[in-house]
Amino acid sequence: MSIAQLISPEHLAARQKAPGLVILDCRFALEDPDYGQRSYAQGHIEGASFADLERDLSGPVSKGKTGRHPLPEPATLLQRFQAWGINVDSDVVLYDDGPGMYAARAWWLLVWMGKREGVYLLDGGLKAWHAAGLPLSLDGAGNAPGDFTGEPDMSLVLGASRLHGRLGRPELTLIDARAEARFRGEVEPIDPVAGHIPGAQCAAFNENLGPDGRFLPDDALKTRFAEKLQDRPPESLVSYCGSGVTACHNLFALCLAGYPLGTLYAGSWSEWINDPTREVATGAS
Repeated sequence: MSIAQLISPEHLAARQKAPGLVILDCRFALEDPDYGQRSYAQGHIEGASFADLERDLSGPVSKGKTGRHPLPEPATLLQRFQAWGINVDSDVVLYDDGPGMYAARAWWLLVWMGKREGVYLLDGGLKAWHAAGLPLSLDGAGNAPGDFTGEPDMSLVLGASRLHGRLGRPELTLIDARAEARFRGEVEPIDPVAGHIPGAQCAAFNENLGPDGRFLPDDALKTRFAEKLQDRPPESLVSYCGSGVTACHNLFALCLAGYPLGTLYAGSWSEWINDPTREVATGAS
């Protein structure tokens, strides 16, 4: 069974009372960091706890050293998982407003810490939940503390210096989850330098989704990423984005398509550009 699993709103609604089920609301907005917590307080899927991208799913930012959303310390992350009621055998459902980028970050962190089964993204997120006519709740989760324990799998992460050393190798497939205009360096609304890492290909994360906001069928995703991989080994794929968040969406989609889990350059573009000696490319390639 793939470590990337989807669940429909209807299926989740039917399982909401299942013992051991943990639901995490991962809503967030870069332009309004309090949006997620405020939205959760105004209504969420019954039984959900709130997981904040910056407070829970990222570590402290060190200006000039880290990217905008560095990985959290494993011990701190483990405490968060336990506080949300996650056990070793829990089924965990993750959602955000719909695109799945923040939910995918939580999925990747769980996988990184060793939870490889029973983790689902709500396909279409809260938008699909609303479309199905399903209700929201104002009640807290009320989960008892969980007993999940795990250790980070550092083979899933690549640092800037190691990535720099791999640039130009024929086996490397480097994909950038940002929008085409940011990749090309035509616009840069967030970071101080525009462009992309040399040798990367643009694989905008929202192209993993159909017009309804749900993930494309597995065969369509496989075709999409086969065009990026060509004849290179999928095990050598590295995914990045602006800060290590939407890159997880591509890694999730790759697993849906049947590919092995690729590697995350967690610091991503916002870390890469901290060092002026690192090359920057613009344009389509």
